[in-house]
Amino acid sequence: MSLNQQRVRKSLTYYRSVSEIQGPLLFVEGVDGVKYGELAEITLPDGEIRRGQVLMVERDKALLQVFEGTTGIDVPSTYVRFKGRGIEIDLSTEMLGRTFSGLGLPRDGGPAIIPEKRADINGAPINPYARDYPNEFIQTGISAIDGLNTLVRGQKLPIFSGSGLPHNKLAAQIARQATVLGSNEKFAVVFGAMGLTFEEADYFISEFKKTGAMGRTVLFINLADEPAIERIATPRVVLTTAEYLAFDKDMHVLVILTDMTNYCEALREISAARKEVPGRRGYPGYLYTDLSTIYERAGRIKGKKGSITLIPILTMPEDDKTHPIPDLTGYITEGQIILSRSLHRKKIYPPIDVLPSLSRLKDKGIGKGKTREDHADLFNQLYAAYARGKEAQELAVILGEAALSELDKLYYRFAEIFEERYVGQGEYENRSIIETLDLGWELLSMFPRTELKRIRPEYLDKYLPRFQKKNA
Repeated sequence: MSLNQQRVRKSLTYYRSVSEIQGPLLFVEGVDGVKYGELAEITLPDGEIRRGQVLMVERDKALLQVFEGTTGIDVPSTYVRFKGRGIEIDLSTEMLGRTFSGLGLPRDGGPAIIPEKRADINGAPINPYARDYPNEFIQTGISAIDGLNTLVRGQKLPIFSGSGLPHNKLAAQIARQATVLGSNEKFAVVFGAMGLTFEEADYFISEFKKTGAMGRTVLFINLADEPAIERIATPRVVLTTAEYLAFDKDMHVLVILTDMTNYCEALREISAARKEVPGRRGYPGYLYTDLSTIYERAGRIKGKKGSITLIPILTMPEDDKTHPIPDLTGYITEGQIILSRSLHRKKIYPPIDVLPSLSRLKDKGIGKGKTREDHADLFNQLYAAYARGKEAQELAVILGEAALSELDKLYYRFAEIFEERYVGQGEYENRSIIETLDLGWELLSMFPRTELKRIRPEYLDKYLPRFQKKNA
């Protein structure tokens, strides 16, 4: 019997053996051939049909998570039918410019997608042997990222934020402005939002439409009042779509997932309902494994032209970097961009704290032929000068500014100007990488040449005089 015949046979079998309901979970006994992740239809006595997914199978018993909740389900009179397949999504290039639910159903009032391909959302991580090394620059138009924590094509670079910080604005700005350099490159953004309020969802949709970025974007939105199981499916739906565009249609795809904390909270909710033994702070012990099955689907594959670059955004509970969600995310990904509450209080946008932020692959995406030959030396010097300026500011708090040497006062002023002009920029300001590099030289030109020890003499000779004359 073929796989399709088995599915048809299974989908014709109805079970009237619901034994128990616990919260959003439903237990069915006497099942045969049911698998983990399989979809089910629950038919209520009044004819209402609800959807569910198998979370656990033990001998002839199956545990289902009901998408629409279990309120109103009458145990003895309810029928369950298993569909013989997991959650699948219809895929087509017609998805660009459209808005979908967290399960891939149209949310914008448009027609259903006519699929070129149908795929199960539970794809596999990229085989490490088949991976190609990320080494090409992606321009976000944001100086604190492009100049200091460069995003590289195929990289996984998360943004660590906090409650009340403008990570949604930053996510929308990156989605609007991100581009790969090169006129013949096909580029798309797949944006997945989990646990959003209606107001936040409306913000993203209106931003993309208003700025014209919607035409190259596929938007998946899961709202806060929608089922937790849908929230768990959303990043997998997003990455399945990205894999289709990248590896079937040769596009360079930027995936943005916000907010991964809402995803992990949904995972914890379902784990608690299943009475699993909790791990750190009540999260399931398999949180690391679960996150890695999402993050490791991004990257480049040898022999394939397309790529998937991933920016997951998460809010750190109580701004705690040691919390399990940012902690485990940091282990899996290649760096992190950290948003600072103190910069936000100074009204600096985006409030990116460049000192603890890190892009482990930045050296591979910069330099001659990619950005500019002076890029590496320039960001090293900017980091060093800003770090010394922050030290001078801390010293001034203790001893007073009058106790600082003239050189320390210069670094003190540099740190202030650096935050205002280099880190800070407009929400709709899109800086090219050349503008970002030139701005770095302009700020460094306030120092005497003897202080610029991290830049090679040939680059000092080539670039510094131009900006010293400009500031004279």
